[in-house]
Amino acid sequence: MERKSWLPSGGENLFQKIKDQQKKAEEKGIRVRKMSIGQPSGAALLSARKAAASAVSSNEESHHEYQDNGSPGVPNFAERFVQCHIKCDLSKIEEMSFLPTPGTKSMLMMIPLACGSSYKKDLLVGTHTKPGYPTPAIVCNYLGVKNYALKTNIRNQFLFDEKSIKKGTKLLMVNFPHNPTGQIATKEFWEKICAYCEREGIRLFNDGAYAGLAHSKDHCTLADAAIHHPSLEWVEAYTASKTAGNATGWRVGAIVGSSAFVGDIATIKSNLDSGFVAPMAAGIIHAIENDQKGMKKHRKTYEERIGFLIQTLEREGMRIAVVPGAGFFTFWQVPKEAFGITVENGEEFNNLMIKKEGIVGVPFGEFIRYSVTQDVIEMGPAIASAFKRAEVLY
Repeated sequence: MERKSWLPSGGENLFQKIKDQQKKAEEKGIRVRKMSIGQPSGAALLSARKAAASAVSSNEESHHEYQDNGSPGVPNFAERFVQCHIKCDLSKIEEMSFLPTPGTKSMLMMIPLACGSSYKKDLLVGTHTKPGYPTPAIVCNYLGVKNYALKTNIRNQFLFDEKSIKKGTKLLMVNFPHNPTGQIATKEFWEKICAYCEREGIRLFNDGAYAGLAHSKDHCTLADAAIHHPSLEWVEAYTASKTAGNATGWRVGAIVGSSAFVGDIATIKSNLDSGFVAPMAAGIIHAIENDQKGMKKHRKTYEERIGFLIQTLEREGMRIAVVPGAGFFTFWQVPKEAFGITVENGEEFNNLMIKKEGIVGVPFGEFIRYSVTQDVIEMGPAIASAFKRAEVLY
């Protein structure tokens, strides 16, 4: 009998596919400019590494045991980590809970589970995934949960409204600051969405992975808005992997939210997860609380690179979809023509740019994402020449 996968088709990881394309291009001798990856170059902040090294060398058992739903190695880690991302003083807010987590990605499966996906057959989830980070929709599909993408596009600047939320929705899984656009949520935006979800009894989850890399003054976390809605069921997640240099492998984070929602997640998590690596948490919290200069420099680097790349590509005819207010990505409309060839979508344009110029991005339908995690300022002349030769037309 033939052995084959039991999974549905179409589950291949987009980013792995692009890595394979990069490898093939390099094997053909093409000089590849990796503007696709969302991993910063270099190492994590030195302050974080030193503190983590000290914790690793410690004889304290609390640094080497299960962390579970607590953080014995780094007392009150979740409360301290969350507070560093928001403006309001959460210690004065009642009916709120915190939970340390091993980053954000591994927690996404637990959000629908905590909302009864295993037994509530009517669970309907709205996801922030077209365009967007695909994992929430993938998670729902794996769990057999009905889901749909909230309507976001250039016209609404990738900010959905209440009309996008379908009747009967029980959970929203959104992502601000947004990957791939870099769009941020304002206080006014959150107020409208929080009020609607509170009124309709919808649980609201925000993946705030890029909150630590927001450079726009208009940026507002869900937590800063949700505290004004006492009956809203909400949770916001933060991760260390984007905020302290190249700490993408430091799977450490925390969530905050209304006690009932966080409590349900904690119940699921206690059965599925043993907690993060305590020394990494010790390193991250030390950097955040004691090395704001290093953190600020980190954010400033990406802000400057984003500005440079936008200026460079717009000069060669590319059109930005929305000016990012956070993160390390830029999001572009795909041209109708490049190198004298008609282009149908982002995948075709990306393939052309890789084949002819070694420029690698991430296609999202009619858009393409270019990262600034590599030093695009240093690569500036090569990038400009590549797009000049592409002669893009809209």
